[in-house]
Amino acid sequence: MTEILRVERLVKSYDGFLAVNGVSFSVAEGELKALIGPNGAGKTTCFNMLMGQIRPTSGDVFLGAERITGMRPRRVWRKGVGRTFQITGTYQTMTVIENVQMALLSHHRRLFDLRSRAWKLFRGEAFEFLRIVGMAEQADRPCSELAYGDLKRLDLAIALTHRPRLLLMDEPTAGMAPSARVELMRLVAEIVAEQGVSVLFTEHDMDVVFAHAHHIMVLNRGELIADGDAAAVRRNPKVQEVYLGGGTLFAAEDANA
Repeated sequence: MTEILRVERLVKSYDGFLAVNGVSFSVAEGELKALIGPNGAGKTTCFNMLMGQIRPTSGDVFLGAERITGMRPRRVWRKGVGRTFQITGTYQTMTVIENVQMALLSHHRRLFDLRSRAWKLFRGEAFEFLRIVGMAEQADRPCSELAYGDLKRLDLAIALTHRPRLLLMDEPTAGMAPSARVELMRLVAEIVAEQGVSVLFTEHDMDVVFAHAHHIMVLNRGELIADGDAAAVRRNPKVQEVYLGGGTLFAAEDANA
């Protein structure tokens, strides 16, 4: 499969402390890949280096064949990398569709229209993105009235507006009820399958990870200790030690195997 993202020996050091230590991996086109690990493992630091919020101490990041190491976040975004965050960043005083229209104005470089007729622009396109994430019926609701799970769906719609080749999702289900978590990740998996978008996500809910990720990476103390499919990662002794002190980490389907 064609690589959309390649990371080579990525390091981030803070006064001698290695937050990320020599991490290398790749994400293929159309792949849904998870990066998991305990709190403080270095997951968010790794994401921030991929997106340009933090400059690596050493190592390289490639998007396709192009080296994007150290590029500013706006340039990385323009290259086709989207991101969602643990905490949603919608405009609460605007409606659902206006939030998506704002993202489209930025994507189409039309922010100069903001004062005049912005509310008329790209409404049909915005509505289509809301349809994709199951929010079309709530298009004209103020964001301040939305449940948290719906805000997460809106966040996803906004991230999709510039049609990213790669989407980074940092704790996409954080703060959501269990049923809403499952539904959101099912939606993400559908988008990956239908649109060919590659997704790299961090997550603490192991049920979500093992149910949806094509491949799983495990980070511990800044180092990558496992990278493989769910079965291989689940049975990896190092992963077992990190998560359960040597116990057995298994998905529900294995209980009946």
